[in-house]
Amino acid sequence: MISTDPRTPLTAVREVHAAESALLPDLCALLEDAVNGGASVGFLAPLARPTAERYWSGVFDALGERLRLWIAEENSAVVGTVQLAPCTKENGRHRAELQKLLVHSGRRGRGIASRLMAAVEDAAAHSRISLLVLDTLRNSAAEGVYVHLGWTRAGEIPRYAASPDGELHATVYYYKLLAPGP
Repeated sequence: MISTDPRTPLTAVREVHAAESALLPDLCALLEDAVNGGASVGFLAPLARPTAERYWSGVFDALGERLRLWIAEENSAVVGTVQLAPCTKENGRHRAELQKLLVHSGRRGRGIASRLMAAVEDAAAHSRISLLVLDTLRNSAAEGVYVHLGWTRAGEIPRYAASPDGELHATVYYYKLLAPGP
């Protein structure tokens, strides 16, 4: 259960390397909170628990070279997450796509997204990834987060994705150039 006391300290941001079944309930609750709160992350509201479970099981199955996952935990409860999908094509091994930056609605505005993004960017640079890309709903709260964190807007595509209520919206693409690590 996620505490709603804003004084609860952030205890850890860590990468998840393999399926951890104990995380599944919190990850599902986090995804439900995001989708049912209006975040356009690939699902329609209301998000059913079995749909969330299938999604996270698929993420666990994909962990490795194709997908990396980080979580933020407070008192052993998952309150945020982000994924990185490195390009596996020979000519694209220098780039990766950032996916599903989620922070529980009761925890936003406390630097959790910034800490998750810093962890991803550091890991990407150390993996010799020098270009990160992402897309997000135009005029969403997420856009402000990415701009604040130094991402550059590349353009938009109209009527690209449906918000959780099914309405079509433009998506905006962002990128960030990183200095590759050692």
